[in-house]
Amino acid sequence: MAPGAGGPSSGAGGAVLRDMVSRELAVLVLAAGKGTRLGGGDDLPPKALLDCLGVPLLEHVRRALEPLGAAHTVVVTGHRAEEVERWLARAWPEARTVRQVPQNGTGHAARLALEALPTFEGDVLVVYGDVPQLRTDDLRALLDAHRASEAAASLLTGVTPEPGLLGRIVRTPQGAFERIAEARDATPAELSIQEFNTGLYVFGAAHLRHGLQGLGSGNVLGEEYLTDAVGAIAATGARVEAVIAPEAGALLGVNDWADLASAVAILRARICTEHMRRGVRVTDPATTVIEVDVEIAPGARILPFTHIGTGCRIAVGARVGPFARLRGGTVLGPGVEIGNFVEVKGSTLGAGAKAKHLAYLGDADVGPRANIGCGVVTANYDGHEKHRTTIGADASIGSGTILVAPVDVGAGARTGANAVVLPKKGVPPGTTVVGVPARALPPKADSGQDAAVTKEQPGEST
Repeated sequence: MAPGAGGPSSGAGGAVLRDMVSRELAVLVLAAGKGTRLGGGDDLPPKALLDCLGVPLLEHVRRALEPLGAAHTVVVTGHRAEEVERWLARAWPEARTVRQVPQNGTGHAARLALEALPTFEGDVLVVYGDVPQLRTDDLRALLDAHRASEAAASLLTGVTPEPGLLGRIVRTPQGAFERIAEARDATPAELSIQEFNTGLYVFGAAHLRHGLQGLGSGNVLGEEYLTDAVGAIAATGARVEAVIAPEAGALLGVNDWADLASAVAILRARICTEHMRRGVRVTDPATTVIEVDVEIAPGARILPFTHIGTGCRIAVGARVGPFARLRGGTVLGPGVEIGNFVEVKGSTLGAGAKAKHLAYLGDADVGPRANIGCGVVTANYDGHEKHRTTIGADASIGSGTILVAPVDVGAGARTGANAVVLPKKGVPPGTTVVGVPARALPPKADSGQDAAVTKEQPGEST
């Protein structure tokens, strides 16, 4: 819409714009796909629940949509619907679900979803559940353009030299939108078009209902295409806006493993940038993986080839890497150092604790200033259950020590190189143990032998 000369808020044009902006929003999320190009079998989750930096693809979509404050959200499920619906009940309870059986294409899925909103008359945003790179800003830009132009339908497009299997945007000689040509059905001339459809749409509800009526399936896949509904709306003479996104290549769905790797690369770069903008030193973002929902305090340092899982918390002054892995539930206190080839899982390390080389800390609570030597393992799994290890403040765990959980190592205690501390035996505070199984040094010899043990601590921080 072109507002009146007095601006968007003046005259009849301003009134129309205010009415458009205030209309309710419904979101249709199409998540019924099987993901046939992913291969595999039942060992894989449904495509919408594939892991992407610590959470399912669909969770990324949920987070992008949440700030829009939609009045209604409908998620279309299909392949292994029960699993997707169980996840939705936990993570997205306000969304209602509609099953698409059989799965006859995107147009069929959108019609089923819209039937769940029989009286809705606002704007309908249609997205796919396999586009984790979705950003709220992109969706807002599409909504704003749709409403400002009074369009019946709007779609987000991009331009790239090689659109591949993506639908092409066919325009009139005057540059107006005409239709979408699916790559599988396109002519050679249409395939040469560089503008492509990202699959993100906004419709006026009444226009969408009209466009979905009578969709045919006379195409290569024998399915009802949602893109044909856009063409049907345009054929009535109603306005269809094709809005070019500056980074549309980052909005493509996941159809195979290469697509997923591309999506992860985009999201990984965004996440690292966000942490760096907040004062975290990420030495090499290109080789660093930080999953979603990770808290890192300004002043922490992340070195190359480090993987930090969802739910980890890293305090100020901590240093992680290179070649380190922090799994979910790990908490590092101020000044903690995790070095090369160290894996930490479900553990808490107090201020100043160090594990500098080749160690595994699983389900452990490590006290402040404790030193974990090279090759130390907390053996947390007995073949049936996981158990915890506690290491007290200022303890020194010698190189190659195996702590068989459940076990407690007291404050200031020490273990000799290659000691094996058995379950429930523990090491009392201030005690030094050596051997297999570990045993305390005789009290009279403790001071002298303790010095000898100390010299055999190649894992001790220097």
